[in-house]
Amino acid sequence: MAKKKSILDFIRMKKDGEQVAWVTAYDYPMASFAEQAGMDMILVGDSLGMVVLGYDSTLPVTMEDCISHCQAVRRGAPNTWVIGDMPFMSYQTTDEDAVINAGRFIKEADMDCVKLEGGRRVASRIKAITDAGIVVMGHIGLTPQSSGQLGGFKAQGRDVASARELIKDALAIQEAGAFALLLEAVPPELTRYIAGKLDIPVYSIGAGPCDGQLLICGDMLGLFQAFTPKFVKKYANVAEIEINAFREYIEDVKSGKFPTDDHVYHIKDSIEAFNQMFKEFD
Repeated sequence: MAKKKSILDFIRMKKDGEQVAWVTAYDYPMASFAEQAGMDMILVGDSLGMVVLGYDSTLPVTMEDCISHCQAVRRGAPNTWVIGDMPFMSYQTTDEDAVINAGRFIKEADMDCVKLEGGRRVASRIKAITDAGIVVMGHIGLTPQSSGQLGGFKAQGRDVASARELIKDALAIQEAGAFALLLEAVPPELTRYIAGKLDIPVYSIGAGPCDGQLLICGDMLGLFQAFTPKFVKKYANVAEIEINAFREYIEDVKSGKFPTDDHVYHIKDSIEAFNQMFKEFD
């Protein structure tokens, strides 16, 4: 079993040009599969709201939802660096609230790190959490929790003015003490510049090559069918496999093909003894 990576490993990997591969996971089986495959990191993303819980956005996700799913993922991947995603309104109010809720991820779910969205506007939150001894990852670009302000789920930093603001945000996140930064849905030219500008690792989800790549498990495995972002590469179509399996099961049940004698537990005593026992209730 490989040893769990630390922030020192991720910093070394950036210096050595070694890519970090990571995915989201929301439950014990998926986390276990990711760890067995050798995944560098796992994010328990608030995307669970859409991928697992069936919401239209990430906004309804609660701290309790996140903690519960983080606990399940930790049980499935005890030897993997796991990041807890701070949900909407768990850190936006005050630095104190941010520290308390970040602490819950560490104490209750045994997370290695927390992630929160936003640049300069959450710099004080990042500093407060890191001052409390908790490792933080920043997240800018397309930030789903504030997608309403962005006009929807749209790529960011595609013009000079907005790209300049993202660079300022990235620098502020590093200055506040974050150990790494996630860029979502920004042009690869901007990603390349930010990754070269920052000393901390810079990771991408739909932002082109940098120090590593993140994908949502439901997207890459073909589990989530509502839509597929442009930046996703599908490595399987698990939804189709599951639907076909369900259809075959339904047909077998209705036709009497399942269960067969191979799928039942046989009695230990003689059938005569059972028949005699049945008569007692007649």
